[in-house]
Amino acid sequence: MKYLVWISRIFVGILFIISGLIKLNDPVGFSFKLEEYFSQGVLDLPFLMPLALAISIFVVIVEVILGVLLLIGFKPKFTIWSLLAMIIFFTFLTFYSAYFNKVTDCGCFGDAVKLTPWESFTKDVILLVLILILFYGQKYITPLFNVKTNWIIAGISLVACVLFANQVLNHLPSVDFRPYKIGANIQEGMSVPDDAPKPKYEYAWQFKVNGADKIVVTNGEYPKVDGEFIGVETTEIQKGYEPPIHDFTIEKDGEDRASFILEEDKLVMVIAYDLAKSNYDAFAAVAKVTSKAKEKGYTVIGMSASSNDRANQIKDKYGLDFDFYFTDETTLKTIVRSNPAVLVLKKGTIQQKVHYNDLDELKF
Repeated sequence: MKYLVWISRIFVGILFIISGLIKLNDPVGFSFKLEEYFSQGVLDLPFLMPLALAISIFVVIVEVILGVLLLIGFKPKFTIWSLLAMIIFFTFLTFYSAYFNKVTDCGCFGDAVKLTPWESFTKDVILLVLILILFYGQKYITPLFNVKTNWIIAGISLVACVLFANQVLNHLPSVDFRPYKIGANIQEGMSVPDDAPKPKYEYAWQFKVNGADKIVVTNGEYPKVDGEFIGVETTEIQKGYEPPIHDFTIEKDGEDRASFILEEDKLVMVIAYDLAKSNYDAFAAVAKVTSKAKEKGYTVIGMSASSNDRANQIKDKYGLDFDFYFTDETTLKTIVRSNPAVLVLKKGTIQQKVHYNDLDELKF
């Protein structure tokens, strides 16, 4: 039991720290995932949606701190009970998502590691078993250091987490795990290799044979059945290759103009996924940097999921000398965690990407 506790202690502690730090690197992204859980059709808790960012920061900091406390063996009873409560909740959440197919990615490891709902549930079940081992073997969890040192380590960990969260919230994630990171080419990210796996489907053909229903299952070919055809149900049994970047469009008047806009040698994108939720104070600075970009020969466009009327209001109020194009809100949230933000591209390759607090770092 002593060795099982030590193995569980190290594994659970390190996993909680890694998982927490990955999400702490991008708390805005984790808050989007929480909003998905809180939305109607999932947990139906819309009153929590405005609190999603605050909850995400609190949860990931607690996750990291609990991992640290477990490794150093400080406050074992409090730590184990907290870990147990957290993993029971997460296990319920991942099972609910997997069984009812509500949220296809739990966000357990942010964008760094994508897990299917059932993979997430399996991971949580394994963690639950390991934490139960810790629960029943608490007497073997002894502190690595004296009380004063343990308090110092816990305090430093907490302060470091708060400072890191403040840094990434006011700028951008320190490590970008998304397919729109600096250096990525959007066209290449949307392409599908010729040898990419194709999706596989199963077809359930329904016939009426001698007055009785008969179902014949094939992988696509029409079955030879001497009877009256009633209908067919199609089920995807194996997913095909999905490119890292999909659902990316730059629409104007219902037409997708991404293919030729991304060929621009000097392109600036001003991204604001929802103009109603943007930091309006930033648009004055956006107007200045985009004006400078135009003087340097750059094509400047805006990208938003907001209506044309709201886009025109923002343009008029802040003197923005460029048009807004429509792009899916989820795609824009994935591209950059700032509202607004500015990207500089060369033939579809992202050269620069900045938060509205860092517009002065742009180089044209």
